[in-house]
Amino acid sequence: MIAGLKGILEWRGDDGVVVRVGGVSLRVHVPTSTLSRLGSVGDEVELHTHLYIREDQLALYGFATPEELSLFQVLIGVSGVGPRSALGMLSAVSPEELSLAIASGNVEVLAQLPGVGKKMAGRLVVELRGKLERGWVGVPIAGLAQDKADVVAALTSLGYSTSEAMRAVSALPDDPGLALEDKVRLALQGLAKG
Repeated sequence: MIAGLKGILEWRGDDGVVVRVGGVSLRVHVPTSTLSRLGSVGDEVELHTHLYIREDQLALYGFATPEELSLFQVLIGVSGVGPRSALGMLSAVSPEELSLAIASGNVEVLAQLPGVGKKMAGRLVVELRGKLERGWVGVPIAGLAQDKADVVAALTSLGYSTSEAMRAVSALPDDPGLALEDKVRLALQGLAKG
């Protein structure tokens, strides 16, 4: 299996790149988040990859970080989610936002992603929420801004589940002026209401 590649960027498209590794040029499908991190044609690039093999298809998918790759692999494990759908989700939102939406059960946000309706959004929450709560990849908390991760840590230390804590954090206002104590208090108020 091809776990990664390092080579010269030869071509950039809307959803993929061609990377020359040694004497071989490889077509790699990438999300827009990865595409925006790659340099210009002629630059050296490094990608974490997943080789997708089916009877009629052989495709290589590349990601800038191991967390993106891991989330992609978990997404394609959900019934009805193919690699193109998973790539579309990762192109629409960051891995952190996607993980947070799944862990917090935010079906409304998930249903707005390309190729994901209410039914698929519900399936994503049901099949992946438990995996996120067990910290399968480290994206939900490690990928959060430090202040939000601190609030999640405080809430889980008070006995709330990771999904409850992440749901409360996702409802917090984006106010950099709020102290950690204020954010925890607001999150606790939100949990008490809901």
